[in-house]
Amino acid sequence: MGGLRLMAVHAHPDDESSKGAATMARYAKEGHDVMVVSLTGGERGDILNPAMDTPGVHQRISEVRKEEMARAAEILGVQHRWLGFVDSGLPEGDPLPPLPEGCFALVPVDVASEALVKVIREFRPHVMITYDENGGYPHPDHIMCHKVSMAAFEAAGDPEQFPDAGKPWEPLKIYYVHGFLRDRIQIFQDDFESRGEPSPFREWLKSWKPRQGDIMGRVTTQITCGEYFPVRDEALRAHATQVDPNGPFFLVPLEMQQRLWPTEEFELAATRVKTAIPETDLFTGISSGDETTSKENERS
Repeated sequence: MGGLRLMAVHAHPDDESSKGAATMARYAKEGHDVMVVSLTGGERGDILNPAMDTPGVHQRISEVRKEEMARAAEILGVQHRWLGFVDSGLPEGDPLPPLPEGCFALVPVDVASEALVKVIREFRPHVMITYDENGGYPHPDHIMCHKVSMAAFEAAGDPEQFPDAGKPWEPLKIYYVHGFLRDRIQIFQDDFESRGEPSPFREWLKSWKPRQGDIMGRVTTQITCGEYFPVRDEALRAHATQVDPNGPFFLVPLEMQQRLWPTEEFELAATRVKTAIPETDLFTGISSGDETTSKENERS
């Protein structure tokens, strides 16, 4: 089944390569149209790769991150759009400092959602991907990404909302992507120990403090995409300022990941079509003929 469209909405460049990237690469390879929307430019992100922590990179961080994103999109085989908002940064301290004036997390939700609605109405996705109410982790831009994505999902098909943003288009499903799963890490830990090898996760698992309860209990959809893990990793490395090639993303050998956990996990947040849980395909319940879905069409 080809010809369907998938849109992944992310807070920053690099998020798309660490959250659901192998799934996107699989669908793109299978002939579906896939678009990543980056809500901000990642301008305030720290440089996390020591090899890139140089004055020259700091001075042109906005341009560097755009170059990295273009390369990652090419590797994944997806289209890409910038929404143009400014990274809020991750506030630290007790009490937390105020967010920078004009940053994405302080933009009114209706202003940001109108910008996203315009892209939705242009691309016309059947399925959207975003973050859950906790943002995956509590970065203000990730939480804002959730709010904006859900508002745009509801508004895009309504001709009375944002009438200047294009012809209405109603996406049929929206998912939360769940990338940080304790169950997954525990399986890798057990495999390391069964072979008498030191595990890089022992202390991390001991100190694990779940923010959202049992995430696997929320998962509705697992996409088999282990074949595309090398593509995911290449896209991750393209974000050289954000991803240390010797860092935690690459602690588990690819062979182990493909053998023990060859899926990526999603939670069906809302659907306008019938489906059956658990799912193994984000497009379950959707056919290639689903081309005109909006409240305007329903009324005619």
